Amino acid sequence: MPEAKSGHDTKSAEIPAGLGGRRFGGPMHMGVVEKPKNLTGTLRRLFDYFIRETVQLAAAFILVVASSALALAAPYLIGRAVDHIAGRDMPALKVTALLLFAAYALNSAATLLQSLIMAGLSQRAVRMIRRGLFAGMQRLPLLFFDTKSHGDLMSRFSNDIDNISGTISQAIIQIMATVITVTGALAMMLALNPVLTLAALVTVPLVFALTRTVAKRTKKLFRDQQNTLGALNGHAEETITGIRAIRAFNKEEDEIDKFVGLNDELCETATRAQILSGFLMPLMEVITNFGITVLALAGGVLALNGVVTVGVIASFLGYSRQFTRPLNELSNMFNTLQSAVAGAERVFEVMDEKAETPDGEDAVVLTAPVGDVCFKNVYFEYNAGEPVLSDVSFTASAGERVALVGHTGAGKTTLVNLLTRFYETASGEIVLDGRRITDYTRESLRKAFGVVLQDTYLFSGTIKENIMYGKTDASDEEVYAAAAAVGADDFIRKLPNGFETELTESGSNLSQGQRQLLAISRAVLNNAPLLILDEATSNVDTRTERRIQESMKRLMDGRTSFVIAHRLSTIRGADLIMAIENGVIAEKGTHNELIEKDGIYARMYKSQFEG
Repeated sequence: MPEAKSGHDTKSAEIPAGLGGRRFGGPMHMGVVEKPKNLTGTLRRLFDYFIRETVQLAAAFILVVASSALALAAPYLIGRAVDHIAGRDMPALKVTALLLFAAYALNSAATLLQSLIMAGLSQRAVRMIRRGLFAGMQRLPLLFFDTKSHGDLMSRFSNDIDNISGTISQAIIQIMATVITVTGALAMMLALNPVLTLAALVTVPLVFALTRTVAKRTKKLFRDQQNTLGALNGHAEETITGIRAIRAFNKEEDEIDKFVGLNDELCETATRAQILSGFLMPLMEVITNFGITVLALAGGVLALNGVVTVGVIASFLGYSRQFTRPLNELSNMFNTLQSAVAGAERVFEVMDEKAETPDGEDAVVLTAPVGDVCFKNVYFEYNAGEPVLSDVSFTASAGERVALVGHTGAGKTTLVNLLTRFYETASGEIVLDGRRITDYTRESLRKAFGVVLQDTYLFSGTIKENIMYGKTDASDEEVYAAAAAVGADDFIRKLPNGFETELTESGSNLSQGQRQLLAISRAVLNNAPLLILDEATSNVDTRTERRIQESMKRLMDGRTSFVIAHRLSTIRGADLIMAIENGVIAEKGTHNELIEKDGIYARMYKSQFEG
């Protein structure tokens, strides 16, 4: 789109459903707790991004197996060393000590390598997620952005994806290592002594019961934490963008109070989540120590009866820790994983949103558009059963100037948004050059329009780059000519670097009128055969407006133009003026015809020019 997001004249109400049929809000409504989502399904979806790099994942898996095997060898070697000490077999003790040292050294090396591999793999996976999220947002309908907090969307881009990046790779390694270590430790214990193995397993039900209880409660809290963080970011973004309005109405303290309220809620939610999850590890240690006590007592009894050696008991103590420690670590990581999964769900919610209706298989490219436009019984609604536009029908021949007038919220901007397929009609047809606009590819259709909106948007970069946004292959001479056509070159050349002047975000280092002139220059350079001017001169002074109007007249010659204007003096020469009221075309005709009719348009005109 060549401009900022297009608003609409009526308030949106319903948020579009995603591919999975889910509906969700933008910023969280305070006090409403969302239902927990599907943890297993989200993890499986995240893993799909990692499995694409099969070689690296296989290498990491091999290293995990190697490090786990070396770790499993250590308790056995320690037990053998204890027995060698008891039997005063020093040569065998030296060999065992060397093997133990080698096992620990190789285990450390394998762990380091697997960490390096997974660090790169996780960042590439997150890169794919971030790319998919951004690309998906470019294909979403404008209605999505009209109903979402921009700050909350930015929170999904930054906080939620960073959360995924820092956690998922560790979780994958931890899960693989846990499965291998627990299985291996259990096998080694069974091989050494089945009776002691039963004693070692007495704590397993306690571990799973505790993990399930804590996880069930923290899952909801971590999701609430991410949603509250998104709401906080949304409020911060809103206040930064609207700082001038805040200062103008002395609302600094009110905005601070709102921020403090959101910040306090985030603090409370995060504190509850961290405290509850923080209970897990200490309780796990208690259970582990209880298990070691049971194992020591059982081992002592068996040793006194000559069933096992002291070395076997030493090995069992090591394997018992290897059996319970990964479960403890996994349980502790599970709380961190909850937060990452909550962020991933928020990211996938946006990625699953229904994109703009795709082009049909038989869609054709619009070439050499003439500009004949026809609306046939068009209806549009944001909410089912609540039409915003009702039975809109009119015809505009090529080269005609069509003006749309009416009170705020009447449906003027919605009408032109339908023409460019920013929104889709509920029923009826819009025809361009004899074919429905849905028969054309969306890209070629939008290339046929030059658009200047009331809410201009400029991007970071130079003034020249912003003017060239719709025609990146334009020459410098074409850029200068476009700026001169609307009188923008007067102020541009007075800037220190002229057309190479760098603009800050949204062009905030220019006045509103100057930004509007650059947006109009962009449309002039684009030289599209159809024009949409939505209050294109609303933010410039009267003198500049007269100059722009002369340029616009030349620009509109031979082009089908749709002009939305509140200053009715700017549209007196239009070929067709339509007064829209409550979503219907209340009256239409030329300026003189509508004045003679003495209806809605005449009353609006007289109120502006006759006091």
